[in-house]
Amino acid sequence: MFTVLVANIKGGCGKTTVATHLAAAFAAAGHAAYLADADRQRSSLGWAARRPAGRPPVRALDWTREVGAPPPGIGRLVIDAPAALKGRQIEALVGMADVVVVPVLPGAFDEQATRRFFERLEPLKAVAKGRTPVVVVGNRVRVGTRASGRLGQFVAALGHPVAGSLRDSQFYGDAAAGGLSLFDLPGRRALAVRADWEPVLALVEAAASAPPAPPRATTAASAKPLVWRASDDGGSSGG
Repeated sequence: MFTVLVANIKGGCGKTTVATHLAAAFAAAGHAAYLADADRQRSSLGWAARRPAGRPPVRALDWTREVGAPPPGIGRLVIDAPAALKGRQIEALVGMADVVVVPVLPGAFDEQATRRFFERLEPLKAVAKGRTPVVVVGNRVRVGTRASGRLGQFVAALGHPVAGSLRDSQFYGDAAAGGLSLFDLPGRRALAVRADWEPVLALVEAAASAPPAPPRATTAASAKPLVWRASDDGGSSGG
């Protein structure tokens, strides 16, 4: 099983959009794709429920109350993390992941929150020792604007691989409404927008093909089931 964690403590940065598209891309490539929704907004669960039967299947896992054990037979698991993660939550979810994908929107508020997230993420042993790579993705970017230029400088300074940027496009909202992704849509226009995903998928696949890391030691903290408390629900995961 290969696990991708999509996370950022900033709500509304597009975690669900990125998570659903990764799961759909894995399914389209023939993997047994699962999508775990750990956000009480339940956006990924809603997307999976709307997904048409004729499309490559993405099976949903409801982790909105408690992170469960992945069922057998999973090829690729994508975890849609909640916003405002606390320290133990970050550590537990990163401990399950083979790669962490961090979406970030243009703008000072998003950059500030993302910087705080990396301050919590980078000291974790799996990340600090390079066992779990972190990939940064610019989201809802309007090419040629000053905001996109500032975002490019910001993500480059984070010191982690940058998978380019995903343009701001109405295709995302239209696809989400039908439980679809850009990987399900026909036509040249959708194909052009889908090209933004090529560097994202290339970095994720590079992590998937890397030599397996040594088994992670189970600590007392990681052995406990991770339950979301009411105070942990710090905001929406965005779209």
